[in-house]
Order: sequence, then C-alpha cells, then structure tokens
Amino acid sequence: MAKKKSSHIDFPFYRYLNLFISQERKRIYKEFKGITKKYLIFNNPEENVEAYLRKPQFEALEMYVFLKEFCENKHLNEIFIEWVYKKNEFKDRETTGLSSKGQIDLFENEFNFDENKDLYQAVFNQIEEFKQEYPNYIFSLTMGLGKTVLMATSIFYEFLLANKFPKDPKYCHNALVFAPDKTVLQSLKEIQTFDKSKVVPPEYVNFIENIKFHFLDDTGLTLNLLEGSRFNIIISNTQKIILRRQQNEQTQIQQLFSDRTHAFLKMGKDLYGEELNEHNLLTNQRFESLRRISQLGIYVDEAHHVFGSTLKKDFDPNKATSLRNTINKLAESLNYAGTHIVGCYNYTGTPYVGKRLLPEVVYYYGLKDAIDNKYLKKVKVEEFENIRSQTQAFVRYSITKFWDAYDGKRFEGMLPKIAFFASSIDELQNELRPAVEQVLIELNIPISKILVNVGDATITNNDDLREFINLDTISSEKQFVLLVNKGKEGWNCRSLFGVGMHRCPKSKIFVLQATMRCLRKITEYQETAMVFLSKENVDILNAELEENFRLTIDDLKGENDDKELVEVRFVPPPVELKLKQVKKLYKLKERKLNEGIDFEFEKVDIERYRIIQTERSITDLSKKRYSKDITYIKEKFKYSTLLLIGEISRYLNLKPTLIKQILQESIQRLDEVLKWVNDYNELLYDWVIPKLFNYYWDIQEFTSTDEIKVELVKAPKEGFYQMKVKPELLASLEDNKYKPFKNKSFHLDNYCFDSVPEKTLFQTLLNENKVDKVWFTGMLANGQSDFVIHYIDNVSHTLRSYYPDFLVLLKDGSYVILEVKADYMIDDEVVKAKSEYAKQLADANKMRYEIIQSSNPTIKF
Repeated sequence: MAKKKSSHIDFPFYRYLNLFISQERKRIYKEFKGITKKYLIFNNPEENVEAYLRKPQFEALEMYVFLKEFCENKHLNEIFIEWVYKKNEFKDRETTGLSSKGQIDLFENEFNFDENKDLYQAVFNQIEEFKQEYPNYIFSLTMGLGKTVLMATSIFYEFLLANKFPKDPKYCHNALVFAPDKTVLQSLKEIQTFDKSKVVPPEYVNFIENIKFHFLDDTGLTLNLLEGSRFNIIISNTQKIILRRQQNEQTQIQQLFSDRTHAFLKMGKDLYGEELNEHNLLTNQRFESLRRISQLGIYVDEAHHVFGSTLKKDFDPNKATSLRNTINKLAESLNYAGTHIVGCYNYTGTPYVGKRLLPEVVYYYGLKDAIDNKYLKKVKVEEFENIRSQTQAFVRYSITKFWDAYDGKRFEGMLPKIAFFASSIDELQNELRPAVEQVLIELNIPISKILVNVGDATITNNDDLREFINLDTISSEKQFVLLVNKGKEGWNCRSLFGVGMHRCPKSKIFVLQATMRCLRKITEYQETAMVFLSKENVDILNAELEENFRLTIDDLKGENDDKELVEVRFVPPPVELKLKQVKKLYKLKERKLNEGIDFEFEKVDIERYRIIQTERSITDLSKKRYSKDITYIKEKFKYSTLLLIGEISRYLNLKPTLIKQILQESIQRLDEVLKWVNDYNELLYDWVIPKLFNYYWDIQEFTSTDEIKVELVKAPKEGFYQMKVKPELLASLEDNKYKPFKNKSFHLDNYCFDSVPEKTLFQTLLNENKVDKVWFTGMLANGQSDFVIHYIDNVSHTLRSYYPDFLVLLKDGSYVILEVKADYMIDDEVVKAKSEYAKQLADANKMRYEIIQSSNPTIKF
C-alpha cells in the first residue's frame, strides 16, 4: 500500500528521548537486566573515573540500551506514537517543549499535542515513510568522537545479553559491520584489535575474547560460517556482500556451473515476490553464508553513504544495487529461514542529508560541542587570497609555518604530520610533489619524510601503503603526506597537525572532510592544528558547515563567545513586493579593426595581485587575528613571445598570426605587453585577454523583464529562526524602546545587527519623518528571504547572492535600498560588483540604491 506523502519537518525527536532518559533514569534503569546495569556503570564516566568511553559515546550507548530494553527494540515510529500519546513506557512522562535556545524546558507550546495534532501526524508519517521490516536507528557523532569504539561496545553488550538470554529475540547473536569503501574498512579493524577490557567489565572479558572475527578485506575471500553459529562479527565493505543485477544473459555452460542460489532465486517468487525475469539478483558466497546464521545485527559505518543525497531513492525496493536493498533482501532471507535481523544501527558524523534531518536519528553530538568540550583539537585556519596559481609559494609558506611550530616535537611519541591534498594525480606529480621537495631541500629536511598515496599502484607501492597505514605510530618517520582523495571518512591519524589545500576539489564536501582530518585529539591537552586554505576553499568550508551541521561560522566559536542565541519569529502581516526581474541575452559580432588597441596598463589595480596572509581560528572564521603582505613568496612564470601568443590564441580561438599582429600594432607594442605579463602573470587572464576580447568583438545586448513576487521573510518551518547576536546589537519588539515603532518596522520580532553602524542607521531611520516603513533585511542571508540580488563575483567569476541591509519605504511611495559598509570596503571589487547589480534592480523598479559609510551612518532623503 502506498504511504501518504507529507511535507518534510525537521522535528528533533532525539532531544525528547534524551530528556526522557535524564528525567526518568531511575525508573528506566529498574527495567534493565542485571548485566546491563553493570555494563553501563562500568562505562559511565560520571560513575567510573577510569571509564574509557567519553561522555558522548556513553550517552549514545545508553540510548542504544534504552531503545533495546526499555522500548523493547520497537520501530521508531511506534516509539514516537507512544511518546505522543503517553502510552506504555511513556505513560508518566512530563510534558516538554523546546526553549528559545533550542534547549528543552518543561512547557510544551510549539509542539503541544492538543493544538498541533496535524503536526504530530505529519512527523509520524515522515518517520513511518522510511520504516523498514526491522528497527532502524541512526546515531550521529561528529568525526573524532570514536564511532568505531562505540559500535564495538554496543556489539559486545549484545553478545553478553544474547549469551545470557539466548531465546530473547531482541538481542543480536551475530553482527555484520558495513563500511562504505576500502578506506573506512581499514579503520574498522579497530573493532578486532581494540582492547576489549577497556569497555567490558572484568568478569565478562574472557567470554568476549572468544568472539570470532571475519574481516573481508580481499575480494576473493570466502566467508565460512557454521549454520546456526553465534557470536560472529563480520566486517566488510558494501561491495563484498552487496546484491547486484545480472547484466548479461548466461550461456548454458555458465548456467550449469552457476551457484545453486541463482536457480533458487529464479524460482523463489514466494520468497521475493518477483516475476522470474524481472529482478534476477546475483548473490555471492558471502551473502549465502549470512543466510545461515541467527539473529543478525547490522551496523553501518558512515551511514550517510547509505541514505545518499536523495533519501527516498535509497529506500526504493527496485534499486537492487543499493546497500539498503541488500540489507532488506537479507532480512527477507533470514525471515524465510526462521530467524531475523534484530536491527540496523547506523553511525554517521552528520544527522543531515542535504537540507533534511534524517528521519530516524536517535542521538546527536555535534561539531561545536566536540570542540568546546575539548574532545577535538583546536584549529587555526589561515586563508590565502590569489594563491590558486602559486603552488610553490603556498607550499613554501605552509611548510615553513608548520616546521617552525612543530620541528623537534613529538606527541605521544609520534611525529606531527601535515597533509597536502591535490585535486588529481597529474597535479600531485607535476606540481605539488616537486614543490614540496624543493621546499624541504631549502629547509634542509630529508625528502624521505614525504609519503605519497594516490591510489595508483605505479606511483604508490605496497611499501607506501604500509607506511600510510602506520602513520599514526611511534616508528613512522613520515611527516609530509601528499594525497589525492584521502580526505574522506575513515582515515584516522591523530598525529596529523596540518592540512593544506589551495585548489578547489571537484567535490565541495571534500573540503570539510579534509579539514576535519586534523581535528582528532591527541594528548590529554587540547592541542592546536593548522589548516592552510585558499579563500575559495574557506568559502566552501563555511557553506559545508552550514549544510552538514546547521552551523554558521559564528556558531563554531569557543567558550568565550560573547553572543547569545536568539529566536527570531515572523511578525504578520507578511511583507510582499512585486519587482521587475531583468533578463539579458548577449550576442557577439566581430568589429572592424581600424586602430591599435590600448591596453591601459596604468589603470590596473596592482594591489589585487598581492598575496595577503590572514590567520584565523576554526572556531571563529569570521574574525581575522592578523593580516600581512607576503607577495614576495610568489613564483613567476616567464613567458616568451611565442608562449604568450600561443596562450592568448588558445583562449580566444584566434589564429596566432592575427594575435601577433594585434599585439605588435597595439599602443604599448608587443615587448611592453610581454614585460607587464612577466611582472604580473595574472594580468594575462585578468586584463590582457579580456581587453583583446572586447577589442575584437562587439557584444550586443538584448533585455527583457518579468514581474516576480518577493517575500521579505519566508515563514520558518519550526516557527522561528535561531541566530546569534551580541546583546548590545539586538533590537527587540519586547523592548519598550521599540514598541512604539511596531507599525513602522519589525517584520521580525528581533533584529540581530552585525555592527553598531547598522543599529545606529536603523534608529535614525525610525525617527525620520519621511520614512513610512523600514525593514532590516541583512540578517536573513541563508535563503530565509526572497529579497536577494544575484550578481557575478568579478574575482571568482561565479554567480553569488547578496542580501542588502535595509529596505525603506518612503511616505511618497518610493523605495530605497541601503547597504552599510566599512569605509575601507567601499572600493572593494566585490562590493562594487554587488552595487552594480543592485543598481540594475533598483533602476528597473524605480528604486534608489545607496551605500552608507559606517563612519557616518546617516542618509538624506
């Protein structure tokens, strides 16, 4: 039966479960088995000072046990509905709600059941929509908190209880651990090598040591399991067991010698409910072995790979190549054999996929909390502008800074390391590696300290792979690691103290993953690592923090953050505008060349080609600690006449002879053009080629306009937005000072200003007689408003979005768009680009656009 569709709601049910545990801990623990209580007390850092687990790991383990024993291993949608109606286990729960700071308090308002039955039903439908045949839970702990150890601890608990209560169907007799790829698979070996006495009470360690491990790290390795055997842990990546479709029709010989399972599947319509020729699934020996064992628990590491960016697709039963479908088919097989999958336990670093909260999250511990509570390193982020083409300079500066800080030091006996990421093997071999070798020679550092891992056997041999696996050991002498695509999950190197990346990778999430590689804690103190990124990668990092952790840069501030979290709510009636949207079409036409081109080099802004180094902290990327000019580190390429002409010809797709003629007949002549380009290599692409383009072609512009409706604020799904603001920069409708201006402003109940000049201008506008309405719009800069101006960033040449600070309606019916900028930013190129496109919008709608200097935040009407 098709399930009813519902709009997505990010309802943080896991918070309510956590609150219930904290409020009812004594009652809950009474329901636990004796072994369970001993196991939890042994691992609770608040009750056992020698407990190995960190607090987040223990809280996740406690939630795991709570769902298992107190909630009887039910599906999450069943648990949710019992919680809503206060039935069974939740019959005496306290009424709870969310406070303005996202914390839970004792007043249920936003989610009051009597007032919001439809909301609760929608949340229930949402959880039920992704329900499996088995319980499915998601535990989200940010990278570096020890998900692998948590997974192992949970499995050991299962086996202890299964041994004591073998007939109880809610305990796992066997465990299958899935990794998404080979990199993560290597890190899961920790489950096998881990000292089990750290998490298992002494009286049970001997039993746990008898567990049988099956590590499938070789494609041809078979899985030998005795039928009905118990206490096996099978560790594998998805490719070793996953079902796949048969692509080609088998020959008669292949059919004769094929696995007996193929014939079984073809005839097994009763098992799979499929037509014989529609879904001919290929199994393998490992899949067949798993069907012989009882009460299997599935543990999925880095679970966001399972769900994917399109959540619904991964639950499509027709998608036979997905891991989820393999698990589902395995569940069907086990049910047919008279046993079952006890549950699927998913572990991931983020509870979000795209813009959606995963529907079955039961525990979440985020990045900010992990840094603030010193479970991860602190990280200083150094940002570099105009560094993309300066590989040698970037590497020289980064290694020198790293070596100055860590030369001669060891941490827990291990040498500190820095990793440089290249976007391709070709880039690593031809640019990055030679640059690193050159710098090490200059600093008198042995080049034998370099380790390269690119996934290509002709470059990275078995000895290199062994060195890579052993990086985090006392014996490793490698300190400069050059990588391609190793920033992903599963590479655990606590002695990594630096990361460098000056080129934008193909995958944006890679910037976040690579940066977080060096956050893993080492030593009992909170150490500090260094991250060296181009400005473009800093922007990507900022966006990915928002996408994956719902954090802005300000949210990552440390304990000394002086901002407060404020709820911002929509104030009716909605403010809507009808604006004319301008669309332009461009056509090229060759010009008649009557006179020589003037390159006007005297107008070039040389400052933009200076390398400015800025030090930042990852907990506050929005602020600069200091900046300085380090242009001297630049490496210059020397063009010859032929190279210059050839490069211009390649870009403009014009004959080299024509390019040579144009340069020779220019006002500056060929030799002077060559000198300017050799002094400032960037001029070739930023100035010379664009000048030649406009000289040779005439651009014809065609314009059309459409009328669109714009909402100043989109209604938040949760009823409010959360923002951070310094108390002195908050303007609230609750403040008696602003209540008289309710009808003149405040389409939101709280305005969170970024600076004193913004707030000063706002107060000036409130008291201006010619102003009918004034709305502060600059705070809604993350898609919460339609009042946005799209522009082309003339530095990165990408389409970007700009949210002006104020929209003002005058009493004469005209509108004014205002932007407050620091004096030194007025002439900034990006600010000018924003201004240009804002004026186009204003002119098309008979509006006025002005930039207000922060030193004088006033305006005359």
